[in-house]
Amino acid sequence: MPGTVGTKAPDVQFHLHDGSTVKLSDFEKHQSVVLFFYPKDNTPVCTSEACSFRDAYPDFESLNAVVIGISSDTQESHKGFAEKYTLPYLLASDPDGDLRKAFGVPRTLGILPGRTTYVIDQNGTIRLAFSSQFSAAKHVEKAKETLNKLHLSN
Repeated sequence: MPGTVGTKAPDVQFHLHDGSTVKLSDFEKHQSVVLFFYPKDNTPVCTSEACSFRDAYPDFESLNAVVIGISSDTQESHKGFAEKYTLPYLLASDPDGDLRKAFGVPRTLGILPGRTTYVIDQNGTIRLAFSSQFSAAKHVEKAKETLNKLHLSN
């Protein structure tokens, strides 16, 4: 099953809000990656989650991790969202849901795009897959806990 802890993360390509394109493997051997899938820019819970990742961003940097937020919104929407809330990390557009499918992000109640956070280590292995539609702050906590454990084991 895609997106399962202990498996290799799919080497997907991201179209970022700054106009650039990167592949997940571009970060391998250099940094861990925190991917957080969220339903929509500028909605209350999603904004809270995005700002929680923003506020904890120095912690992620100190743990040598890059953060990428992913939703179906356009690059233009992401650019405005990032500017409005001073988001220091990358936002990727997934209009067709291909990234969600590649990671097996579940839908909530069968209709809402799921809210799932993944931590991928420097070898490309998924170390965390955490889903919680309404507890946005827990995504940051779980990602930091996982990265701290990885950092201590190295």
